Amino acid sequence: MVDISSYGISMPARCSVFIATSLDGFIARPNGDLDWLDRANATVPEGEDCGYQAFMDTVDILVMGRHTYEKVRTFGAWPYEKPVVVLSSNPIDIPPDIDATHSSESPQTLHAHLSAEGAKRLYIDGGNTIQRFLAAGLITDLTITLIPILLDEGIPLFGPQTEDIALTHQETLSYPFGFVQLKYETNH
Repeated sequence: MVDISSYGISMPARCSVFIATSLDGFIARPNGDLDWLDRANATVPEGEDCGYQAFMDTVDILVMGRHTYEKVRTFGAWPYEKPVVVLSSNPIDIPPDIDATHSSESPQTLHAHLSAEGAKRLYIDGGNTIQRFLAAGLITDLTITLIPILLDEGIPLFGPQTEDIALTHQETLSYPFGFVQLKYETNH
């Protein structure tokens, strides 16, 4: 664990997850495809974003893994107005018109570094990245939107943990188009 006090941090940044999963806990198909999520989003009334913009308004920096970054790049125009840090142990080609940087730091070191720079809330995205931040004890809150579909296989949101992670329920929202959103705080 990185001692954040050595960075002169009085209050470390919150690390938040805001993500959709299939009812059986997958964030993508085994090949990374999100066709099922695209179909589900087509049922959402225009103007409804399930709290995404309100959440993004509280975020200072997004932290995502390489696979998530590469998937987002296939969507067309870069969708983020906030700075993005892409975690990868290998170099990444990031075009100059995208506000993104590469880091190979551990979750603990990156968290301390970004907190020291004044970040108050980090949006942690991507299966492996979320799992690494959870394992490091850095995730403070999770918003998980359950999509009414069973995929049977795919990329799971959660992976093996060395110990239980206790959560405190904050809120459950049920949408008329079938989505159910769960909000939790971690107990650490």
